[in-house]
Formats: sequence, structure tokens, C-alpha cells
Amino acid sequence: MTIECLHMNHINAVVDDFEGAVAHFRRAFGAQFVMDLPQPEWHACLIYVAGVLFELFSPPQFLLNARYGPHWVGIEYQVDMEAARAEVAERNIRVIRDIGVAIHTHPMDTTGIAWEFFGDNFHVMPENTWLEPLKPADYWRDEHPLGLLGLEHYSVAVADLDQSTAFMADFLGATRLYEESRPAIGARVVGLALAETTVELMSPVGSGVIEQHLRRYGDGIRSTVFAVSDLDRARAHFRGLGIELVPGDAPSTVAIAPADNVGVMMELCARG
Repeated sequence: MTIECLHMNHINAVVDDFEGAVAHFRRAFGAQFVMDLPQPEWHACLIYVAGVLFELFSPPQFLLNARYGPHWVGIEYQVDMEAARAEVAERNIRVIRDIGVAIHTHPMDTTGIAWEFFGDNFHVMPENTWLEPLKPADYWRDEHPLGLLGLEHYSVAVADLDQSTAFMADFLGATRLYEESRPAIGARVVGLALAETTVELMSPVGSGVIEQHLRRYGDGIRSTVFAVSDLDRARAHFRGLGIELVPGDAPSTVAIAPADNVGVMMELCARG
């Protein structure tokens, strides 16, 4: 059996400075601060950018996370929770966090990702769920200086591409879209469809940034990629913020380096 993923709710990141991270994403991406979730173990929140929700987690003391540093920790999909719990138990996958309405899998058991499963769709919540109304697609496309068109895909670095591809298909029902070589980054890539999202699995075939990423972090989410209407417009926006974009992981992408993006990598690509 597989877990049927219906919809992507949000992408989760660990950051070391809550206020600084929120301020950065507001400044760089026009992020809306739409839900505040303070808890004793961390300060979390939801921010919204061009159709995508991100949940940021920042522990009050960063000691236990400092060696690993800020990173993309996981991603939440809407699923049938009874079926998801049964499938996770059947596979002996550990649950690292269980809050009743949602569970997070142990990253060491699931391609380095804490897959979060929840029974509802965040994007059809009542408007009073949010601290402010979510801005529509035409605002992000036409009014925001980045000209954002939404999430193109997210990428996952894995040591064993074939094994990880099979796991994603068997566990989550992901289907193969494409496979290609990326010599510039020393990697082989498989694109997968999962619900309404595209996931790129990237595995090294020699030296390069993916091999370096795996040595530093192990398997897990590497980057999120937004489509924009005009890359020159996006470059000008970031240049105005004192940020120079660098080559991304595909010939068609440019990246905001982690050092300029509160420790996590994000990329941009053009979509006509």
C-alpha cells in the first residue's frame, strides 16, 4: 500500500533566529506572516509566499541544532490520517512527533525528510484562520517586484538515487516524470510527481555541490525552487537588496545562496 498525498500544505525549515528569519523573508520575498505558533520547545510560525506556506521553527537555545545548522527539515502533505498511520506502522517507520491531528516521520527512516501528514488542506482554510488574508496569485505575479509564479519544484539530495526513487513511489505514490544528467553539479536527477508538486531527487555521480551537500548534511531537502516571470527582474530585485544570485542546480535556475538566505538554499527559474 502507499499513502495517497492529496495536497502539499507547507515546507518546514529550522532557523536559528526567529525574528531575523521572518524579517529576511519579508524583505526578500514579500512574505506574509500569517500564523504565530509559539511553544516552549520552539517558536514556530507560518509565512506565505506566492501560493506556498513555509513553517519556520526556531528553538530558544540552538545548541542541539548548531552543528547541523539551519536547514529544510520536512514537508507536510494532506492525507487520510488513518491510512497514513497504518502505513507508517506497517513499515516500522518511526514517528518523531505525534500531535494527534498530525505526525512527523523520523528523517533517518524516510530519505532524510521529516514527512508530516495532516488530514486537511491548509489552502482552503477559512480566511479568519490567518492573521491577514493570503494575497492572490495576480499580486505575486504582477505587483511584487520578483514576479513570482509559484513553486516550480523542491529538490532532495540522496545518496542512492534508485533506492530513493523506489521508496518515494512505494511509500508515497510518486510517479516518474523525467531523468537527466547534470554534469555541472556532478549529479543524476530524477523528477517525480507527488500530488500537485514536483520533487527532484539528486544524487552525485562524482565530485560537485551535491556530493558536498551530502557530506555536510546527509540525505534530505536541499532547495525550493520558485518560478518567476522574468529572471532579469528577479536579479534586479535582489541586487537592490545587496544580494547577488549565483548559479543554481539546473542550467535554468539561479540561486539565493544559503549564506544570503538565513542558511537555507532557494532557487528561481523562468517560466513563460
